[in-house]
Amino acid sequence: MKTIRRLIYSEVLKAVAFVTLGFLSLFFFFDFVDELGDIGKPSSLGYGAPQALAYVALLVPSHLYELMPIAVLIGTIFVMARLAQSSEYTILRTSGLGPWRALRSLLVLGAGFVVLTFMVGDYVAPIADRGAQLLKARFQGDVFATTGATGAWLKEKRGDMSYAVNVNALNRDGTLRSPRIFEFDAQGFVATQITAAYAVAVDGAWVLHEAQQQHYDTRAAGDKARVTTTTVPELRWPTSLTNEMVSVALLKPDRMRTLDLFEYIRHLDANGQTAQRYEIQFWRKVFYPLSCLVMVVLALPFAYLHFRQTGITSYVFGGVLIGISFFLLNNVFGYIGNLSSWVPWITAAAPGLIYSVVSLAAFGWLVLRR
Repeated sequence: MKTIRRLIYSEVLKAVAFVTLGFLSLFFFFDFVDELGDIGKPSSLGYGAPQALAYVALLVPSHLYELMPIAVLIGTIFVMARLAQSSEYTILRTSGLGPWRALRSLLVLGAGFVVLTFMVGDYVAPIADRGAQLLKARFQGDVFATTGATGAWLKEKRGDMSYAVNVNALNRDGTLRSPRIFEFDAQGFVATQITAAYAVAVDGAWVLHEAQQQHYDTRAAGDKARVTTTTVPELRWPTSLTNEMVSVALLKPDRMRTLDLFEYIRHLDANGQTAQRYEIQFWRKVFYPLSCLVMVVLALPFAYLHFRQTGITSYVFGGVLIGISFFLLNNVFGYIGNLSSWVPWITAAAPGLIYSVVSLAAFGWLVLRR
C-alpha cells in the first residue's frame, strides 16, 4: 500500500502544482496589466516596471490562498480520471485499493493541503499584502489603506464614558493619520474632542502628536456654557485599540489574520457594536481551508467513471465548473447571511456542508453501488 499511496500522492501533487502554477501565472499577468496604468504617472514618481512587478509578486500569496481548493479539485480530478482512462486504477483496485482505503488515502493528502492553505492564508498572505501596500505607498503616497472620505470609525467604553474614534488612514510607518476622538458622558453628550496630526499606538495607549483637546461645558445654564481648548505637543490617551484593530477596520477583513479578526470581534462585542460581517469572515477563514478535504472527496468518484465515449477533457472541465460554483456559492452565502443576520458559523460552513453531501452522495452512487 505504501507504493500505491506514493504513486497517487506524487501524481496528485504534481498535477495540483501544475494547475496552481497556471492559475497564478494568469492572475500575475492580469494584475500586472492593471498596474501598467500607474507606471509613469506624475503622482507616482519612481513607480516603474520593476516596482510594479514586485507589487504584483507580493499579491501572489493571496491568490494562492484563494485558488488552493479549486486547484486541488482540478488536479485530483485530472489524476483520478487519467488513472481510470488508462485502466491503471482498475489494476490498483485489484491490488487491494478498495473504496474506503482510497478515500482514507485522499483525506490524508487533503489534510496536508488544509494545513498549507491555512498557513498561507493566516501568515504568509497578510504579511505579503501589507508589504505590497507599503511598497505602493512609497511611490504613490503615505497612506496604504483608507475606507472612503471619513476613514474608519471605532468605538470603545470605559466605565460610564464612551468614545468614538475616527482614523483617517494608517501610514506606511504604522502611525495613525489624523485621529479624532470624541468622548461622551453617561448621558450621551459630547464632553471632549481630541484631534491630532498623527498618533503612535504603544502598549495600552495612543501617543497623540500635535494634539488639540477641546472640553465642552455646554450644559451649564445661561452664559456659563463654554468650550476650553488646549494644545499640547504630545498627549497620551489610554486605550485598548491596537494597530491590528485599526487595520481590520481599514482593510478588507478577508486580508486579516484569524486571530486579529477574533480580537476585533471581541472588541466590537464589548462595546455593543454589530460584528456580523466580521464574524462571518472569521468563520469563513476557519472553514475555508477545510474545503480542500471536500474537494478531494469530490474528485474520487471520477476514478470510477468509464471513458469509452467521452474524453478526459470534459470531466476536467466539469471539475472547473464545480470549483467555480463552490466559490460563487461561498460568496453568495456570505452576502445573504450578512443581510439576513444568519448564524455566522452556519453561514460560513453551509457551502462546505452542501458540497460534502454532494461528494458523499456521488461517492456512494458511483463507488459503492456501481
